[in-house]
Amino acid sequence: MNKDIGLGIIGLGMGSGNLKLNEREDSRFKVRGICSARSKEKARSILEKWNVNFYTNDYKELVKRKDIDVVGVYSPNNLHAIHCEAALKAGKHVVCTKPLTENLEDAIQLVNLVKKTGLKFLVGQTLRFEPQTTALRRFYDDGEIGEIIFAEAHYIHDSRTVFKATPWRETQKLNPIYGGMCHPIDGLRWFLGDIDEVHAYSAVGGVTIYADPPEMNNFIINIKFKNGVIARALGLFDLVEPPEPMMKLSVFGRKGSGISTHTDNKGGSLDFVYDKVEHKPVSHMEFPPEPGIDIYGHTKTIGRYMDHFEDCIINDKEPSPNVIDGAKTISAGNAAYKSIKNGKAEKVFNEF
Repeated sequence: MNKDIGLGIIGLGMGSGNLKLNEREDSRFKVRGICSARSKEKARSILEKWNVNFYTNDYKELVKRKDIDVVGVYSPNNLHAIHCEAALKAGKHVVCTKPLTENLEDAIQLVNLVKKTGLKFLVGQTLRFEPQTTALRRFYDDGEIGEIIFAEAHYIHDSRTVFKATPWRETQKLNPIYGGMCHPIDGLRWFLGDIDEVHAYSAVGGVTIYADPPEMNNFIINIKFKNGVIARALGLFDLVEPPEPMMKLSVFGRKGSGISTHTDNKGGSLDFVYDKVEHKPVSHMEFPPEPGIDIYGHTKTIGRYMDHFEDCIINDKEPSPNVIDGAKTISAGNAAYKSIKNGKAEKVFNEF
C-alpha cells in the first residue's frame, strides 16, 4: 500500500504508538515528523528505528511542513487547544488524544475552527476502540440489549504510578474532571447521546498528594440524558490501587445487560446476560492484553482509530468521536465542575 498520508506527532508519550504505522503495509499513514521536548540526541534512536526524517521541539515547525497531512496531538492536556489550533490553521487534519481541551471556551473555538476549515478531526478516545467495548456496542447495535434502562461507567486507579511516569501532570496542575472523567462520560455518551443535566460530588482521598492545598481527585457524577435515561460516571484517582478493572462500561437494557472492562496492559473482558435465555447464565469473554511500544498498552488501539481516521480522510466520512463529541464531553465536565461548586444540578451546553 502506498504510504501517502504524512503524519506528524506532537508528544512521544502515548503518541509513540503511532510509530508502529510506519511498518504496517496495510496503512497509508507514515510518521514523517516528530515534535517532542526531548533533545535530538535522546530521540535519535527512535528516528532511526522508525525511519522518521524530521525532528523538532517547536510545534510550529512541524505543522507547517508540506509533507505532513495529519497532525497527532499527544502533548500535555493544557496544550491540546494550542497545538490543535495551529495544525488546523496550517491546513492539517487532526487526531487529538483525550481530553479535547481543559476548558469549554477552547473546545468551542476548536469546533468553530473545524467547521470553518472543513478538515477532519478525531478525538482519540481509546475506550471506544478496545475490542471488548466495541463488542458491547455491536450487541447494542444488533438489538441484543434493547432499549437502555440504565448505564454506568468508571475510570479508577491509583494515580501515583501515573504521576511517576508523566511528571508533567503534577507540574502543570491539570484538572482531572476533564482529563480523567472524559473516559466514562464519553463512553456513556457513545451509547446514550446528549446529556441534559448532571449533579456531581467530589472529595480528596488523601493518598495522592501533589498540590497544596490538595486537589479533589475523586468524583461521582449523576447524569440525566436528553432521552430520559439516567446513568452514573465514577472517577477515582486518589486511592490505593483497587482490586477491580481500571475501566468499566455497563449497559442495562430491556433485552440484555452487558459489562465491558479494561485495564492498561492487562486486557479486559465482556460479560453478557440475555433475558431470553432461561436461568440467565452469564456469557463471559476474555480479551488478552495488547502490549505495544507505548507505555499504556494502547498501540493496537491507536492503530484501530487511525484505521478509522484513514477511512474518513480517504472516503470523506465524519470521524467518530469527532470534535463536537469531544466538546460535548468537555461541556459535561464543565457542568459537573459547576455542580460540585454550588451543590445543584447543572444543565449541559450542547449547542455546538
